[in-house]
Amino acid sequence: MNRASFFSPQAGRVIDAPRKVRAQFAIGDVVRHKHHDFRGVVFDIDPVFANSEEWYESIPADVRPFRDQPYYHLLAENEESSYVAYVSQQNLMGDNDGGPIDHPSISQMFEDYADGRYRLRQGLTH
Repeated sequence: MNRASFFSPQAGRVIDAPRKVRAQFAIGDVVRHKHHDFRGVVFDIDPVFANSEEWYESIPADVRPFRDQPYYHLLAENEESSYVAYVSQQNLMGDNDGGPIDHPSISQMFEDYADGRYRLRQGLTH
């Protein structure tokens, strides 16, 4: 399989990834976790797992997601709090009907909310 590399700040190293990995969600999309009660807006995407080995090993083996899939950085919220989450693609689904996210960092990264997604602020695009 044809592979590419990218630098992961979380892992502090270069990560090898298959070239044909395809993200199901985009920056600004609102998503919901399939198994835990939280939702969030995507603000960054890793083509494959790119967090620390300790983080990965802390997930129980029987529910640990595959490494070779996109992982999403989310501005997340649940009933009690707002936080940043790192979630595998297999554990997310779209949440177009849930309305906007109430996270204190939304306005720093995104502009308006419409049709189930946020628009990235001017100047933050690559």
